[in-house]
Order: sequence, then structure tokens, then C-alpha cells
Amino acid sequence: MRLVFAGTPEVALPSLDALVASDHEVVAVVTRPDARAGRGRTLRPSPVAERAQELGLEVLRPPKPSDPAFVERLREIAPDCAPVVAYGGLVPADVLSVPRLGWINLHFSVLPAWRGAAPVQHALIAGDEVTGASVFSLVPELDAGPVYGLLTERIRPEDTAGTLLARLADLGAGLLTDVVDHLALGDIEARPQQEEGLTYAPKLTTDDARVDWTAPAFAVDRRIRGCTPAPGAWTTYDGERLKLGPLSVVDGPAALAPGELAVTKNEVRVGTGTSDVLLDEVQPHGKKAMVAADWARGVRPEPGARLG
Repeated sequence: MRLVFAGTPEVALPSLDALVASDHEVVAVVTRPDARAGRGRTLRPSPVAERAQELGLEVLRPPKPSDPAFVERLREIAPDCAPVVAYGGLVPADVLSVPRLGWINLHFSVLPAWRGAAPVQHALIAGDEVTGASVFSLVPELDAGPVYGLLTERIRPEDTAGTLLARLADLGAGLLTDVVDHLALGDIEARPQQEEGLTYAPKLTTDDARVDWTAPAFAVDRRIRGCTPAPGAWTTYDGERLKLGPLSVVDGPAALAPGELAVTKNEVRVGTGTSDVLLDEVQPHGKKAMVAADWARGVRPEPGARLG
């Protein structure tokens, strides 16, 4: 089949590579316009645009999927299907109908759970034990289209949003390619999503990433992991923001009050609503990330000092 692939960030690359290596023809790639990044705020192409250029594929960067010039070019290409992975733009109804078999989206949850922009992050924060990926037909309503196929994946204790998303991106690339194969054969049918179990996963804000030390240790741990690497979990110390990396939960009841610090030569312990936790890596405002014990040696917290 003739495919137009839509995607923007690095997480979309495994699917693009898998489709290029398949028996189908990726004719063009749709991605978000170049964006400013880095200290110099220079314009940079998206990871998908860079990979497409390496592969010699036509790159379409419409300001919006409704852009008339883009829609005209898409009609000229006349794709059979448009696979999507984390494109980042809402495709209007009249554009959804351009490919003969529509647009199909790889979404990183088991739908209808966690519809929205941050499904992996919300699954971690919510304490889910299992997540997965779904391939569904795009419709105007957010992530509500009928599902062609899905897979499940256990959430590991050490997972962050970054590691889990990378794993799902690799697994999902195979699922997406398999669905495209069966669409070409005409032997697959999408099934409507159930309303039972419907949850939403909006993009996380900086406020969402602030740690509440009165919460149970498990919830503190999961919030930090769900916000790693972005938007980055944080707390405050002495009025300054302190970014937090994943931590370890100490077995047994809490010895410290929520947010209270206890510092020894090699560890920094913090109280939560249940068990204490051990900080691993922290990043003070305006500085590089460092081992928590090194940070504590620099700031020398007084007995009874607290985070948050």
C-alpha cells in the first residue's frame, strides 16, 4: 500500500522505520513545523523530519492539518492509508477521508483507558500495573475511534515515563505494521471502544509535577517516575526549586514527618505519608543534576529541615 506517515517526536521513529522496512511504500511524511530549541533557540526539524530526510522521503510540514496547500498535496499523493504516531495536530474530518482506508493511530495505552496526550505518564502516576498500546481509526473525537489491535505490557518497578514510552514505541511499531499488513489484505475489522474504563490523560503541567510529601510513599514514587523526564518532578528547599529524579522507598513505617529530611554521609532520607524514601539524584535550580548526598553536603540542612 501507499502510505503517508504522520509523526513528530523521537517516539515515532520505530514505527516509521518499521513501515519503511515493510512491503509497503512510505510515500511522504507529515510532521510539525520546525521549532526553536536549545540555548540558541535555533529552528530545528522534528526527529521524524530528520529521519525522513535521511531516508529521502518527501516531508510535509503544514502549520495545521487543515492547511489548504497540505490538503491539496495529500490528495495528489492519494495514499491508501495514513499511519499516525504522536503527530501532535488535530486532523479535521474532511482530511480524515482523504486516504482510502483512513488514518490509523498508534496510541500508548489500552483504550479506552487514558485517552489524550500523556497516557504513559498518567498510567504511572495512577499506579497502574499494566499498560499497553492500541491501533485505532482516527475520528474527530479525541482517541475515540474503533480499535484494530492492541498489546499489553507490564509496568516495571523501575520504569519512568521515558523508559516505558521507549519500550512501548518499539513494541507498538510491530503492532502498527501488523495492522497495516492486514488492512492491505482486507481481513481485519475495527471494533468500537467500550465506554467502561474510560479515562483521560491530558498533558502534564509543571504544577502536576510538584511532589506532595503527605501522599503515600508509593504515590510519591510513581508521581516522580511518571514525570521523568518531562515535565520533571520537583519540590522546594529553602524557597528554591529542587528537581527530583526517581527515588527508592524504604521498607517499614515512616521515621520522619512528611517532607522532613534526614542526612547521613551517603544518603538523604525524606518522610512521606507512609514510609520514608531515599533520594537518588537531584538538580538544584540553575545547576546540573547531582547525587543527593553531594547536594546535602553543600546545603547542610539543619535538623528538622523539610522539603516542600
